[in-house]
Amino acid sequence: MYNVLIAEDSKPILRNIQTLLGSLGLPITVIATATNGEDALEAMRLQPVHLLITDIRMPKMDGLTLIEQAKQIHPQLMVVLISGYSDFEYTRKALNLQVFDYLLKPVERQQLLEVMSRAIERLNRQSLTESDLLREIIDLDSYGEIQLGGPFPYYARLMFILKKQPFTGENAYWNPERVQYLLSELFSPHTCRVFPTYIHNQYLALVNGTVTGMYSTVYECLESTRRHLSMQGIEVTIGGQFQSVEPDKLPELYYRVTEMINENQRIHQGSVLDSGASLVRTGTENEIIDSFLTVSFGEMIRGRRKEQFKLKLTEQLAKWSGGNVRLVELERFIRLLVDTFAHFFSEQDADIRLNLEESSAQLFDCECYEDFGTSLLEWCGQCFDMLQAHNRKSAPEWFQQIDEYVRVNMYSHLSIDDMARKFHISPSYISRIIKKSTQSTFVQYYTKLKINEACKLMQGRPEMKFKEISDALSFSDQHYFSKVFKEYMGFSPTEYRELLLTGGQAKEKKGIRG
Repeated sequence: MYNVLIAEDSKPILRNIQTLLGSLGLPITVIATATNGEDALEAMRLQPVHLLITDIRMPKMDGLTLIEQAKQIHPQLMVVLISGYSDFEYTRKALNLQVFDYLLKPVERQQLLEVMSRAIERLNRQSLTESDLLREIIDLDSYGEIQLGGPFPYYARLMFILKKQPFTGENAYWNPERVQYLLSELFSPHTCRVFPTYIHNQYLALVNGTVTGMYSTVYECLESTRRHLSMQGIEVTIGGQFQSVEPDKLPELYYRVTEMINENQRIHQGSVLDSGASLVRTGTENEIIDSFLTVSFGEMIRGRRKEQFKLKLTEQLAKWSGGNVRLVELERFIRLLVDTFAHFFSEQDADIRLNLEESSAQLFDCECYEDFGTSLLEWCGQCFDMLQAHNRKSAPEWFQQIDEYVRVNMYSHLSIDDMARKFHISPSYISRIIKKSTQSTFVQYYTKLKINEACKLMQGRPEMKFKEISDALSFSDQHYFSKVFKEYMGFSPTEYRELLLTGGQAKEKKGIRG
């Protein structure tokens, strides 16, 4: 349903238009009538209006002035003008005010039906466009289908974003329905709607632009909202602006305010952020967790200095609490720890990084900051224990991982240094593991695997040329490949292939591991 306001100083004409509108069977509701421009404008400040039907000549404020001021409240307000033949000059001027259409007195039913049908059609198109703009923001699974176009035009709204404070635990009141009730109570009689977004613990609130009359500044409005929610046990950081939002600008503003909140939300008491104000930070004055500190913690992890790490982290947790550190700084610090710990685990345990990321994210769901600190220390202790267990792998366990990795990368060129970087252990330790397991050096072991693979290619793909096999297995050139092949097999590649073609058995002169 769309809201219609009729402004007409002639009461008989006004009643006639209202009666005719009720008989058209269109999705419209006459929410207010006025006999002068001032009353009409006041009614529009109190409730959303989609379509204004107004006379040109009215006392106190004429129709053209009403249209100009109404457009400031609702920039995309649709207007239908009522005029007589003698008001043609006024009508022409009204076209410059982007009036949708006009009705000639006396207003007849067929004429009104034709104009209103086209107006509804445009409003419907506008509604679909506006809903599409929000589909990337609003969590449809939580809310259901968006049907805001009719009773709730975005262009008449201020936009607020509410982000739940960290370390406030589960809160039964933190849900769209409860927040909707509290904001509607605060802003009454001005319309307000609250929606869950795809971002965890973040809601979008759209408030009728007429609410600006209740507050002198955006800070006053946002702080009043924050305090009202806080009294109900809901702690939030709020960001927004004090001007109505054009439909096509809403997603851009939403992401800009979201970024502003993400960069400025603190770990303790909630705050308010005006998107129109410039937030300036200077150097390390605000960067409590500086680069030197992160490097220091990284070095302690690499050196496996668990107890020193624990003492230093306990000290820092106390400092960060007193400094009311920004949440984004804590998040960046935790990501650094995840990256550093994950670096020491092999690709075979690639799911370890995912587990570290998931478990570290759960730290921010703690009931309070003190619980967060305790949980973080426990989490780091578990990560150190995992590193110790990783380093205590037996030689056969290490060789199994190394052998699997080498076989998967048979067609690449691997060096022992590549393997050391891959498994985060020294080249000499890899050499000892391979020597103990194969009685060969790394080069001998790796080369045997490649020659075995070359034999399989010759048997399974006899059409392949020797150069193609050499290149595929990353030998430096065909001549070197032939030399190494004969050294390990006792036959040149040509002799080996001839034996295969004649049905003979290529017997190895030097035992080669299968």
